[in-house]
This record gives sequence, C-alpha cells and structure tokens, in this order.
Amino acid sequence: MLLYLLFVVPTMLLALGAQWMIRSAYRRTSQIPARMNGAMAARRILDANGLQNIPIEQAQGHLSDHYDPSAKVVRLSPDVYQGYSLAAVGIAAHEVGHAMQDAKHYAPLVVRNLAVPVAGFGSSLSSVFFFAAMGLGAFGLGQLAAGAMILFVLGFSLTVLFQIINLPVEFNASSRAKTELVSLGIINGQELSDVSSVLNAAAMTYVAATLQAVATLAYYLLQFVLASQGRRD
Repeated sequence: MLLYLLFVVPTMLLALGAQWMIRSAYRRTSQIPARMNGAMAARRILDANGLQNIPIEQAQGHLSDHYDPSAKVVRLSPDVYQGYSLAAVGIAAHEVGHAMQDAKHYAPLVVRNLAVPVAGFGSSLSSVFFFAAMGLGAFGLGQLAAGAMILFVLGFSLTVLFQIINLPVEFNASSRAKTELVSLGIINGQELSDVSSVLNAAAMTYVAATLQAVATLAYYLLQFVLASQGRRD
C-alpha cells in the first residue's frame, strides 16, 4: 500500500490542483465581458475557415463542451453557448479548434479517433483481468494470476497510450483557438492572457490525468516484476 501511495498520491494531488486551477480560472474569466457569446464566436471562427457546414448545438450540463467528430457538430454547454464572457469565447474557440483539426485531417486527432474504441475496449477488459488476477492469486493459482495480470497491464496500457496521444490534440486545439480569436478581432491582445489562463488550466487537467495513469501503470508493472522475481526465487 505504501508503494502504491508513493507512486499515485503525487499525481492525485496534481490532478486536484489542476481541477482547482480550472475552476478558479473559469470563475474569474467568466466575469470578464466579451463582445460576443460563445456560440457567436464559434460561428465566426467556423465560417472564417470555410466550415459553414458545421452546426453549433447547445448541450446539457456544466462544461460539457465538445466537438463530435462522428456527427461533425460543435456542442456547447448553456453557460458557454449563451455566455458573453472571455471564458465562454475561449472554450467555444477551443472546441472549434477540434473541428478545424478534423477538417484538416490533423494526424494526432486521426490517431486519437481511431484509438477511442480500442482504448475503451482495453479499459473494460483491464478491470476484468485485474479482479481475475486478484481472485486467482487468492486461491493460490499463481501462474493463472500472472497471466491475468499481464492481460490487465496490456489493457490498461491502451488507456494510457490514448491519454498520451490526446495531449498534443488538446494543446493544438487551444493554440488554434487563441490564434483565431485574435486574428478575427473577437478578443484583443490584452484579453488574450485571460483566455490563455482558462485554456492552459484546462490543458493541465489532461496532463495530470495522463501522469496519474502513467504512475498507476508503472506501479502495477513494478508489482508484476517483483512478483515474477519472487516466483523464480
């Protein structure tokens, strides 16, 4: 247990810190007025990039904003869709950044989209194999438990790989968003730092989640190696 805490607790604290950063940045920038709401900003950027065919829909939930590559639609939460704030236009522009990536066949996004079903399958199976390994080990079936643990590690590795691939996709979408917001006059240079603060904080949540997954995988790999050495001894 102590070894697990040494591996995972630092990344858990980082994840909590990232969540605090995004809430703080969003709360602050949502109070700074913008010249248009999130939906208007998204439409302006889409049209300027020849993506008039991409609709914008209002989704349910808080910060549920996303771009759906299968339906080719940008979905914005009510606060972002209707909000006349720097937070709203920044988040909306970020999601439009994903639409721009999709239109230009941005390689990391293509790989991420292909990896989604694989990662989901690996995540589901890894949970099954983890509990199978624990159960088999409890009954003294060491070899079968080791086999199940190998399958768990392989399945969980797919989830970690997906999160690593996702990082450049998110950073690039934010970079595109900031460029478009300034070049189209939706925000000015002074407002860019405020928009950057909320987008950078959001990016940190992805970094923290990835590091946490990597640390968890490293812990189980170490446990498997130690258990293998114990069996050989």
